[in-house]
Amino acid sequence: MDKKELLVVVLIGVLVITVALQTLQLTGLSKSNVVVKTATGPAPATAASGGGAAPAVPTSLQNLPSMVGGC
Repeated sequence: MDKKELLVVVLIGVLVITVALQTLQLTGLSKSNVVVKTATGPAPATAASGGGAAPAVPTSLQNLPSMVGGC
């Protein structure tokens, strides 16, 4: 075997082992059913039924047009 062929075989072997290890880790994560909740904002606003008033806009979205270059 040439050095190139041996290097290619070794690299393919390393890639296969890496893929196998990552597959095992992924299946372990999916079996553990761990739920991580990171959002700690206020509850979403619910629309009033039959009301004519528009729902309140969150403060993070009030200046959105100026952030994206709108008018």
